[in-house]
Amino acid sequence: MRIEEHPILGKPEEKKVVGFIHDGIKLTGLEGEPIAVALEAAGVRIHRYTKKQHKPRGVFCAIGRCTDCVMVVDGKPNVRTCITPLKEGMIVQTQYGVAAMESTGEE
Repeated sequence: MRIEEHPILGKPEEKKVVGFIHDGIKLTGLEGEPIAVALEAAGVRIHRYTKKQHKPRGVFCAIGRCTDCVMVVDGKPNVRTCITPLKEGMIVQTQYGVAAMESTGEE
């Protein structure tokens, strides 16, 4: 779900639809929107699992201050998806623990 019209800001500018991969599944989002927003619009709410208790985490602060939304993006772990703009062809993976190994999802 995306805001189609805001009572104060009006209608958002139109953006190009781009494709990206999330855990092996092709999804689409709007170019330049935060990765977390594209995932939320696609129904994805779990971004990582905690290291010790393996509890799911998703967007919490949405301003880049916490680490609940970190994921592996294009092979790089600990990317804050709430402030990272979506680009065509990105590969986004659920992160397990504090730092994930490239492509495997293992610690």
